[in-house]
Amino acid sequence: MEKDVILQKLMELDFIAVDMGLYLNTHPEDTKAIGDYRKVVAAAEEVRMKYEDAYGPLCSFRSDAGENDATWQWKNDPWPWQIGANPSLAGKECR
Repeated sequence: MEKDVILQKLMELDFIAVDMGLYLNTHPEDTKAIGDYRKVVAAAEEVRMKYEDAYGPLCSFRSDAGENDATWQWKNDPWPWQIGANPSLAGKECR
């Protein structure tokens, strides 16, 4: 999958998880919703790992590459305020 496609899928899954979490705040006994929520969170984590394996960390607290790599990866991607961090602005100039 292309970087932007993976990121879009992750944003969709995270949105669903937040929305379902809000539902569960008012319906905490809904066992089907709890199961669905867990599936969405697991799917989002799978997509997140796929993205991070290919393109680097999405959050600074996930930047440690582990024992086998001594680098701090957070610095490698564009910062949120840089054009490269927003695919819809790619190739455009800020004014």
